[in-house]
Amino acid sequence: MSLSAFSSGGGSSRGHLLTEQPNPRSSELDRLETSQLVHLFIEEDRRPQEALAGAAAGLTAAIDAIAERLSQGGRLFYLGAGTSGRLGVLDAAECPPTFCTPPELVQGVLAGGAPALLRSSEGLEDLADGGRADLEARGFSGADALVGIAAGGTTPYVHGGLAYARSLGALTVAMACVSAEQVPMPSDIEIRLLTGPELLAGSTRLKAGTATKMALNILSTGVMVRLGKVYANRMVDVAVTNSKLEDRALRILADLAGMEREQGAELLERSGGSVKLALLLALTGLEPEQGRRRLEASGGLLRRALEL
Repeated sequence: MSLSAFSSGGGSSRGHLLTEQPNPRSSELDRLETSQLVHLFIEEDRRPQEALAGAAAGLTAAIDAIAERLSQGGRLFYLGAGTSGRLGVLDAAECPPTFCTPPELVQGVLAGGAPALLRSSEGLEDLADGGRADLEARGFSGADALVGIAAGGTTPYVHGGLAYARSLGALTVAMACVSAEQVPMPSDIEIRLLTGPELLAGSTRLKAGTATKMALNILSTGVMVRLGKVYANRMVDVAVTNSKLEDRALRILADLAGMEREQGAELLERSGGSVKLALLLALTGLEPEQGRRRLEASGGLLRRALEL
């Protein structure tokens, strides 16, 4: 679909889109008792989970492809406008404290930049050149991966960014809550989260936003698992920067290596605060420098390092 189709100042009707259609279940939403309204939302909010199940193949392909890019030195970018873009920024911001990744590894690019996190700037989503310009400003390259997020699938800002990324040879993933038949998007992999019409017609911060947040949770966590940021089901690359995280690190050492808290604290100090290194030392008896070399040889994968 041509980008020009989405740059006509809103002249084309979007009423046919799944995310824009009225929901017959809420045709009298304003007349419901509050308890009825709440229960209706609860029932409808089961739909995002169903949508995720339908997008499992796309999520699987995206996780493996993105992890491969990142393992080769690439970066992951989320690109979007409005709620979709804000959700991408949120997921990117949570990666450093959760997985001890450098801030530049996963980046959220939002139409309108930081001010748009707090104030509406949805008018910028109609600028097809905006996505490309914002990616260029971040030094986006063909080695990177881009996830373009657009609930209704038509956002010119996202289409422009995806088209630019493809022209560079970057990996492109389209995430939307409408079918590819309704709105094609320029991408290598598609994640279509078909949540259906919103209870408040067109308000995609509701079911569509919930499904998008859930999908991003799966995507980023899955990628980090593949990159060795997780051992068993623990965040072994967590950065010990406060008392809460120190407690978590000590509990990980206690649970997975049977260490008392004092013993674990001493080993953490010897490991420079690295939970992954401390676990390796505890489970193998290696010295810190030996452990660092083994982790490096295993590509940072603790399970692989334990098997060397």
